Amino acid sequence: MSEKPKASGVSGAQAVRRIPVGVSACLLGEKVRFDGQHKHDPYLTGILGAYFEYVPVCPEVGCGLPIPRESMHLVGTPETPRLVGNKTGTDYTAQMLEFCDKAVQELKDKNLHGFIFKARSPSSGLFHVKLYTEEGNPTSQHTSGLFARAFTRAFPTLPCEEEGRLNDAGLRENFIERVFALKRWREEVISQPSVRVLQEFHARAKYLLMAHAPEGLQELGRLAAAATPGNMAATLAAYETQFLAIVAERATLGRHVNVLQHMQGYFTDRLTSEERQELSDIIEEYAREQVPLIVPVTLFRHYIFKYQIAYLMQQHYLYPHPSELKLRNHA
Repeated sequence: MSEKPKASGVSGAQAVRRIPVGVSACLLGEKVRFDGQHKHDPYLTGILGAYFEYVPVCPEVGCGLPIPRESMHLVGTPETPRLVGNKTGTDYTAQMLEFCDKAVQELKDKNLHGFIFKARSPSSGLFHVKLYTEEGNPTSQHTSGLFARAFTRAFPTLPCEEEGRLNDAGLRENFIERVFALKRWREEVISQPSVRVLQEFHARAKYLLMAHAPEGLQELGRLAAAATPGNMAATLAAYETQFLAIVAERATLGRHVNVLQHMQGYFTDRLTSEERQELSDIIEEYAREQVPLIVPVTLFRHYIFKYQIAYLMQQHYLYPHPSELKLRNHA
């Protein structure tokens, strides 16, 4: 089998420079929590650490609070939560918001490709942070932490996730795929923008986008086709926003099957009858959830390089993230 061209995907920690990703500092093992402890996540520092260069943030320490310190919770409404100490009732909201404003400005210079937040934290929780009454009783309402809220408002298109949700194989794959998709976009297009570069990128991203949102693929195709040197800045901004929104949608089994069947069409006049049957059978097995996605994708890679299908060789869909992460190995 011919070796895959270096430019067509990512494979292996040595093939890519580590990607700047923000993270709640306690997840790296830093003892910055209210009780002086940490919440070290071995998956982040071990497996993902080979690919991500972390930029740690602890909002509580960053805004000047000591270690240890009293625990805190959020009160008020989901739209305007306030940060209050559990024991003293001290309102730390202004202090925290001042830090948030400063931090997001500083993070704009870090070239971040995403952020991994600490779940349920009143400062860093991204989803379902519990709201309390003024008396300290839990309510049925939820919001996001003050720093997570400020960060996502400042960087609305960046991939963001909580560490606990990364235990879900589908959510984990989606987040990491988005990080690598943004990396390719910045390196292949933003670093050398032109009409030709944008349109070539869109062609290589075709099947990846189709797996997430076929309608979105068509919209981006129209944007890329209408690009001119005169409207390049506006086109790039619009394309990036829509591109990141599309890859944020969860790819479904049905859409993956659709992509595989589209790619199968490139082999009509090339495969032997036995090979065509093998390819059809393996797509059917995947559609019935008898094998994980990596099985048909691996077979496609084999035939693509055996028969030198140049267009498919360059598709991001075949190598959206390093194979070593085994993100397509789950059922």
